[in-house]
Amino acid sequence: MALWLAKNEPREYEFICNKTGNELPAMLAHWARLEQLLGAPIRPVRYHTDLLGAIEETRMLPNFRARWCTRILKIEPTIEYFASLPRGSVLYVGLRADEPEREREREGIFGEDIQVRFPLRELGWKERDVWAFLANQGVEIPKRTDCALCPYQRLKQWRDLYLEHPEMYWEGVAVELQHGHTFRSAGRDTWPASLAELAQEFARGRPLRKSKLDDADTCRVCSL
Repeated sequence: MALWLAKNEPREYEFICNKTGNELPAMLAHWARLEQLLGAPIRPVRYHTDLLGAIEETRMLPNFRARWCTRILKIEPTIEYFASLPRGSVLYVGLRADEPEREREREGIFGEDIQVRFPLRELGWKERDVWAFLANQGVEIPKRTDCALCPYQRLKQWRDLYLEHPEMYWEGVAVELQHGHTFRSAGRDTWPASLAELAQEFARGRPLRKSKLDDADTCRVCSL
């Protein structure tokens, strides 16, 4: 949406993103590439600390029962940022024409003084149109756009993190040991819940069961 607006409705935009401080290197590189294509900086709208700092504050790891990380690190800072904007500011949202209306659109979560536009819906763009446009622009979306320690990721993603970004994986191990809880839920599958025990299974080469979701770019929750 941002690339389309910059090309077809050029004006002085402020591009924003939510930064949790736990993004994978590919996501940071993606933002940097978009800044080059847009010819403008992308402003991070963020909480005063990163994911690990928020864990320290709440003394709680995010998990499937308590997904507080999205609210604290993304939703609330964004609402606070919009409240600081001049009256009549326009918010451009990249929801497609084939995505259902979301509850927060009807609630006016961003305040009554913010005008909201949905350019992709105005264009009638569906998912295939978005992928076609991105391909034309030479833009590839990273395989993961969520946090490195997202509790919703699949076993394959945990294994990839263990193999490709061991420093971030072992950071997660340290956090679990410090707080006595795990990002993964016990009994979710036949694998250990703790990242330390999971690493032992990865190290000995225990094979993963093939899943239909393994080829998806993001976890099911983050792709909604």
